[in-house]
Amino acid sequence: MPDRQPTRFGAPSGPAPRTALCPEPGPTAAPARAAPSCAPLSNPPPPVSSWGRRRVLLLNTTFEPLTALSLRRAVVLVVCGKAEVVHGDPAGMVVHSATSSVVIPSVIRLSSYVRVPYRGRVPLTRAGLMHRDRYRCAYCGGRAETIDHVVPRSRGGQHTWQNCVACCAKCNHRKADKLLSELGWRLRVVPTAPRGPHWRLLAGVVDADPLWLPYLGEPAA
Repeated sequence: MPDRQPTRFGAPSGPAPRTALCPEPGPTAAPARAAPSCAPLSNPPPPVSSWGRRRVLLLNTTFEPLTALSLRRAVVLVVCGKAEVVHGDPAGMVVHSATSSVVIPSVIRLSSYVRVPYRGRVPLTRAGLMHRDRYRCAYCGGRAETIDHVVPRSRGGQHTWQNCVACCAKCNHRKADKLLSELGWRLRVVPTAPRGPHWRLLAGVVDADPLWLPYLGEPAA
């Protein structure tokens, strides 16, 4: 007689069911990966620009130059209605937001007059000195590349507007620590301290936008 398994409650009686043996799983092939697409992106990321370093000239309501702002600050003033665009970007570039569009400004003007306290002394900087001498050597009239002390510091000269001039590298090397009388040289223009509110701005700006020049008392290039 065939062996019979003990009957459990609710379990059918009869021969014990045989369990089918499954084969050992073999190595499974890795799923195929999709080949990388070589098609160009429809919206490639924009290139890194110099907008973060871009400056905008801020004018008072009287068109008096006040300062140079960051591009972000200038756009905020325009969007808030505190300033208007006098000169936009020469290329006509525009900044878009969710609700409006603003022309990239180069010069903006305040909507309300701001009283500026009087500041007499203009700080001496390399940028301001180059603007004063129009990037021309005080000795030969060539393109200036550096700054020279008329009376050398080693001979008691001071670092002042009256003793500093723009100078080319060749004249600077030839002059060294000598006095003009020892070389028989003469200055093309007597150096003086600049006056005017725009000079404080020029003293801190290395490369002024050509659109700024009419407001800074400088002829446009």
